[in-house]
Amino acid sequence: MDTYFKWFYNLLIESGMDESMALNFNLIINGILIIVLLFVFDYIIKKIIIKVFQLLTNRTKTTFDDFLVKSNFPKYIAHIIPFFLLRAIIPTIFSDFDSLKNFFLKATDVYLIFLIIWIFRSLIKSTINYLRHKEYFKDKPLDSYAQILIIFIWFIGLLFMFSEITGQSIITFLATLGAASAVLLLIFKDSILGFVASIQVSINDMVRIGDWISVEKYGADGDVTEINLTTVKVSNWDKTTTTIPTYALISDSFKNWRGMQDSGGRRIKRALIIKVTSVNFLKNEDLAKFSKIQVLGSFIKHRQKDIEQYNADNSIDTALMINGRNQTNLGLFRKYCDLYLNNHPALNKDMTIMTRHLEPNGKGIPIEIYAFSKDKQWVNYEHIMADIFEHLIAAIPYFELELYQEPSSRDIQALKAN
Repeated sequence: MDTYFKWFYNLLIESGMDESMALNFNLIINGILIIVLLFVFDYIIKKIIIKVFQLLTNRTKTTFDDFLVKSNFPKYIAHIIPFFLLRAIIPTIFSDFDSLKNFFLKATDVYLIFLIIWIFRSLIKSTINYLRHKEYFKDKPLDSYAQILIIFIWFIGLLFMFSEITGQSIITFLATLGAASAVLLLIFKDSILGFVASIQVSINDMVRIGDWISVEKYGADGDVTEINLTTVKVSNWDKTTTTIPTYALISDSFKNWRGMQDSGGRRIKRALIIKVTSVNFLKNEDLAKFSKIQVLGSFIKHRQKDIEQYNADNSIDTALMINGRNQTNLGLFRKYCDLYLNNHPALNKDMTIMTRHLEPNGKGIPIEIYAFSKDKQWVNYEHIMADIFEHLIAAIPYFELELYQEPSSRDIQALKAN
């Protein structure tokens, strides 16, 4: 082989050129020819290997090899054969140039390390993309795992590059790295925090892709679309996107609505404010009128019977309604709410259904409805809640109660006119 590479040299010497000049020209010409031939050879090998991979992917049922092709794995593999050919030729080409020979041998070794890193990177990306199509892994933070593995591979690769370029051992590099650790920690603070946070988020299953989270500090309220080493992307309900540092999920508080989504219902928790002055005891004629409300008829009858029995047993003077026990229009309305909610087909009867008083305030008495809709989809949930409160608001006047409403300008004008 040495004879072939000396052919131009011998030709130039025979033509009368100086030996030193002949060696240099011979090196340049051989170098250009080798580079051209290697590029052509690399192109042919790449086409062959990619074609073979495509034929294999068409015959196999698994989709993993499809992802290998998409991530350029065959292309990186194809570069290995021309590399070893170049590695074998370099000592012969630079046989008269020891310094250049050593330089290019180191350069090719560094290139090999880069090539191995890209091959592993392609394998990791292919694996992640393959797993992402599996039902079990759809909501897992796979990007975080991938980035952690890629960073680890790059770190190992850089160690070997340092050892190859400097001729020093990897242990020496690690010792130097330890001395500069304070500076490195400062430079890569966010990446290190993100690295630790990604592991904690993944191990503790704090957030998954597809979870609805609310992070007030960052104005995020929507579905998680991506979790990687340094950031979490949230698609908000207003169609904007918020990017949150991954470590913020560890250091700051946030709300994850997954529990609601996995449960049997979505909570309805809203209050109607009743004017205090509209609350009254009920007389017999009032009870007779309210008994016409179908769902309350039997309740009023049994309730009144118990009240009359209690008052008689305790010799209560019923001339004043404040004495003893008596039913109120607000109490009947509260009972009506309970019965209405328990009969509503869209509410989950296996979860809490309750009508309760909240602490009275300057506006009146809040009567809170607490229940869970079976349908957790946002639009359907809002429709169910609206249906319930539209009915209850319309039912309030039947109990001779009034809703509180702040006076409008028209109310003030009407009051002045009177």
